[in-house]
Amino acid sequence: MVTFLSFVVCTLLVAVISWYKTKSTNLKTIKGLFFAGKNNNYLIVASSLLLTNLSANQFIGENESVYINNMSVMAWGVTSVFAMLIVSEYFLPVYLRGGMITTADFLSLRYDSGTKQMVSIIFLLSYAVNLLPPVLYGGAVALTGMFNFQEIWGLSYWQCIWVMVWILGLIGGGYTILGGLRAISISDTLLSLGLLLLAILLPVFSLHHLGHGNILSGIKQLLSTHTDHLNAIGSANDAIPFGTIFTGMLLVNLYYWGVEQYIIQQTLAAKSLKEAQKGMALAALAKLFTPLLINLPGLIAVHLYTNVDNTAAIFPLLASDVLPNILQGVTVALLFGAAITTYNAGLHSSSTLFVMNIYLPFSKRKGVNLSDLKLIRISRRFEMLLSLIAMFSAPFILFVDSGFYTYLQRVAGLFSLPIFTIIVVGFFTKKVPPIAAKIGLLFFMLVYFLCEYVIQLQLHYLHVLAILFTLTVLLMLLIGKIYPLKQERKKYQFENTANLVAWQNRHWASLILLLMMVGIYLLFSPWGIAK
Repeated sequence: MVTFLSFVVCTLLVAVISWYKTKSTNLKTIKGLFFAGKNNNYLIVASSLLLTNLSANQFIGENESVYINNMSVMAWGVTSVFAMLIVSEYFLPVYLRGGMITTADFLSLRYDSGTKQMVSIIFLLSYAVNLLPPVLYGGAVALTGMFNFQEIWGLSYWQCIWVMVWILGLIGGGYTILGGLRAISISDTLLSLGLLLLAILLPVFSLHHLGHGNILSGIKQLLSTHTDHLNAIGSANDAIPFGTIFTGMLLVNLYYWGVEQYIIQQTLAAKSLKEAQKGMALAALAKLFTPLLINLPGLIAVHLYTNVDNTAAIFPLLASDVLPNILQGVTVALLFGAAITTYNAGLHSSSTLFVMNIYLPFSKRKGVNLSDLKLIRISRRFEMLLSLIAMFSAPFILFVDSGFYTYLQRVAGLFSLPIFTIIVVGFFTKKVPPIAAKIGLLFFMLVYFLCEYVIQLQLHYLHVLAILFTLTVLLMLLIGKIYPLKQERKKYQFENTANLVAWQNRHWASLILLLMMVGIYLLFSPWGIAK
C-alpha cells in the first residue's frame, strides 16, 4: 500500500506542476502546441532530450542485455555523445536557420515535396511499428514486475501486460492531446530530477543488499567476481561487438540525435541556437552517466540471481527486492513517467508530421485553407487513432524470440538509416536529383529487409547497415552523375525564427565530453575494472 500511494502521489504531483506551468501557453496555435512557443531554455532542452531518450525500454532492455552478455550494450548511450556533438555543431544551425518545423522540411528544400512526403510516411510507419508499441510494452513489463499485479489481480502475465499497456496508452495519449509539447517539456524536467535521485539511490541500496548490509563489501564483490560482465569491449558473440561502434552504431546515433523527429523537435523548441547547443551538451554529459542508471542494476543482478526465466524482468525484480516500499513507489512513478514521456513525444511528433507534411499540403492542393484550430483538431484525432493502433499491437511484442532491445534496434534500422543516408547526401552535394533520393530510400529498405529477414546474413546488423549506407550513397552519386540537377535548388528562404549566435564555449565542452567518453571505456575494459 505504501508503494502504491507513493507512486500515485509522485505521478499526480508531476501532472499538477506540468499543468500549472503550461496553462499560460497558447495551445490554440500550431507554434504553441507543436513547439512550446519556441521559448525553452537549455535546461528544459537538456531535460527533454534526456527524458525523451530514456524510456522503460532502456531500463528493461539494457539491463537484460547486461545480465545476459556484459557492459558492451552501454555503447548505445556512451558513444552517442560523439554523435550529439556533431549534430549540435552542424545539424542544428541548418535546421534553425531554415526555421524548419520538421526534419523532413530539409528534404523538401534540397530535393522536392514528394521526397519530403515519402520520408514523412516512413517516419510515421517507424513510430507506429517500432516506437509507440515498444514503449508501451516496456512500461507494462516494468510496472507489472514492480507491483506483482499477477497475484494482486489474479491475472496471467499476458493479461497483466494488456491491462498496463492500455493504462499507459490512455494516460499518455490524454497527456499529449491536452497539453502539447510544453506540458511534455515541463514533465521531462521534473522527471529528470527524479531519475538523478534514482541513479544514486538504486545502486546504493543494491550494493548494500549485495554486501549483506555493507556497501563496501558489495562493491568488492561486484569488482572481484563475474568480472567478464564488467567488460564493455564486446566480442563478436556479444550483443554489441566493439567494431560496430565505428560502423553502423555511429550512423544510427547520428540519425537518432540529428534526424529523428521526436528527438530533434525538443531542440527546435529552444529560444536560440545557443540555448539549443548548451542543452545538447548538457544532455550529452548526462548520457555519460547513464550506465549508473541503466546498466549497473543489470551488473548487480548477475550476482543476485542465477536463474531468471524472464530476463526482461531483471530491472523491476531488483528494484522491488532492494528498495524500501516508499522508494519502490517513486521508482515506479519514474518508470511510468519515462514511458509516458517517450510515448508522448513520439505521438506528438507523429501528429506534427502528419498534419504539417501530409494533411496540410494535400488540403492546399485541393484549394482548402485550414485554420490553426482546424489543424489542431485533425492532429488530436490522428493522435487518438495512432494510440489505439499502438495499444492493440504492443502486447504481442511478448512473443519476440530475440532480446527486446536487440529487436528494437534491428527493426529501427529498416526505417532510420535510409532517411539518414539521403539527408547526408543532400547536405554534401548539390547536383543529386530528387529521383536519386527516392530510389536510394527504396533500395536501402528493400535490401536491408532481405539481408535481415529473408537471406539472414551471418553478419552483425550494424555492419550490414554501414555497408548499405555506403552502397546507397554511391548509387545516389552515380544517378547524380548521369542525371544531374540542371538547376541548383533554392537556398533556404524561411523566416529566421531563432537567434543564430552559436555558443562560444561549445568546443571546450566538446573536448571535455569526448575525453570523459574515452575514460569511461577505459574504465569498463580489460585495462580497467574488467581484468
